[in-house]
Amino acid sequence: MGKFTFNLPDIGEGIAEAEIVAWHVKPGDMVAEDQQIADMMTDKATVEMESPVSGKVLEVAGEVGDTIAIGSMLVVIETEGGSEGAEPAPASAPVTEAIAARIEVETPDASDADDALAADPAPEPIPAPTPAPEPRHEARVLATPAVRARARDLGIDLAEVKPAADGRIRHADLDAFLSYSGGYAPAAARRADEQVKVIGMRRRIAENMAASKRNIPHFSYVEEIDVTDLEALRAQINANRGAKPKLTLLPLIVTAICKTVPEFPMINARYDDEAGMVTRSGTVHLGMATQTDAGLMVPVIRDAQAKNLWQLATEIARLAEAARAGRAKSEELSGSTLTVTSLGPLGGVATTPVINRPEVAIIGPNRIVERPMFISDGMGGERIAKRKLMNLSISCDHRVVDGWDAASFVQAIRKLLEAPALLLV
Repeated sequence: MGKFTFNLPDIGEGIAEAEIVAWHVKPGDMVAEDQQIADMMTDKATVEMESPVSGKVLEVAGEVGDTIAIGSMLVVIETEGGSEGAEPAPASAPVTEAIAARIEVETPDASDADDALAADPAPEPIPAPTPAPEPRHEARVLATPAVRARARDLGIDLAEVKPAADGRIRHADLDAFLSYSGGYAPAAARRADEQVKVIGMRRRIAENMAASKRNIPHFSYVEEIDVTDLEALRAQINANRGAKPKLTLLPLIVTAICKTVPEFPMINARYDDEAGMVTRSGTVHLGMATQTDAGLMVPVIRDAQAKNLWQLATEIARLAEAARAGRAKSEELSGSTLTVTSLGPLGGVATTPVINRPEVAIIGPNRIVERPMFISDGMGGERIAKRKLMNLSISCDHRVVDGWDAASFVQAIRKLLEAPALLLV
């Protein structure tokens, strides 16, 4: 018998440590070569660690939520044969292709709030309370940890659930399964209190949001915009788009923002607190705040000001798909100079979004509603008509942006959105 020490390998350039977000083994468990043993999280990605050898787990590095350094011991495994004190995995060894292939960013479907899905090479054991059947561990199920956790709560064996076309199981698939299966019932309406440790992406989001509110003196401004003509233009464009992607409202809003930014360079900027330096960006790298199972992620549209409507629509769709499939790269999730955040149909009357530090502003389009309003009748009078109205919110860093500038910026965007032909000039 021998002992094999598996050290945490180098899992990315510049990564010095990683957080344990899940253990799939414990001391005393038998593991096979290439079996998943732990999930480790870096700043932007979750990495699945696999055992390089077969044997019995003797020791693990720590508990979920602990952070360990690259090169430190992850697990100690007792192996057949070999000698005591077997050579450990080199601390500086680059991440293997098998591990690199499993670096994933969990992001959901931005269009309909479906959860983004990352592939697990094998499903976790799922406790199946009566009357649910025993889980089929041999099935290869693709689902995020949040979907797996909900399935466990509902007593659902994921192997019994029919996935979406891409083979990944979403919350909507669980809902459909519950609707058409008489063998399962939702958990009781009344549940015991549950303590959930804040780890992984949720902890990083908590730290970033706390730092933003602690260090940035926020102020918000909201303006109502009549988007009736804008929506009519969008419908006309989509009706004649041919093979081009369907145009959503976001590319039109992004175009209006990019056309307005040159007049208000203090909006498209980043503030270095320590250096006391504001960098006004000459290009618009626009972040799109996106809700995920793990929390908020911000993929970035690079050089948004240089793209036309169709290019923006294509890039938005590409980034959303990359996020859903877990293929978003680290450089696609950093470097934004200004962010747009929207809750889509849940957008509410108005929002006061939190700035994506070190940026100095964040823009939030809200839900479109139809209401009667007075408009000109073209003959010097007014008439009442049904119009589509949307509130546009902006939060700014008052150290850099004055209230007058924020209001003027939004009013300039309003002018473009209410006369949408100007967007095409």
